[in-house]
Amino acid sequence: MATLTTTARLRSARGQAVIEMALTLPLLLLIILGIFDFGFMFQRYEVVTNAAREAARLGVLPDYTEAEAEQRALNYLQASGINGTVRACGGAEVANTQCADLTYGTANLGGTPPKIVNEVTVLVEYDHQHSFVGPILSLFGGSMSTVRLRAVSTMRRE
Repeated sequence: MATLTTTARLRSARGQAVIEMALTLPLLLLIILGIFDFGFMFQRYEVVTNAAREAARLGVLPDYTEAEAEQRALNYLQASGINGTVRACGGAEVANTQCADLTYGTANLGGTPPKIVNEVTVLVEYDHQHSFVGPILSLFGGSMSTVRLRAVSTMRRE
């Protein structure tokens, strides 16, 4: 009689593993796709940061204009595979866009007498669209489709 009960119990537990996998597999896939999405976003953030640095480095040189430095940042983005329509920084919220804005200014370093230095500040922005998690969350009413990546680089003019 004991063997019949054990056999019956094993037969009734056969589908348990399939049910558990069906319940946990979507969550596990969402986590894995989230890791990929974060990796892509971080890679693009590094590209935006380097583009700001490149434009600031060019902006401090006396032989280059403001427009040439901004174009260097946009060319850096494009060479890195980040494409999109160009807009003015701080402009309308439009997806898949990029911008570069260079401004000249001065900074007071303090001290007696005060030390004033000329500097160049470059702002580079890119609207990153999530490839995996955004579309999946939009099916459930989520709104994680676009993140604005922003980098600012400031360098002194000699």
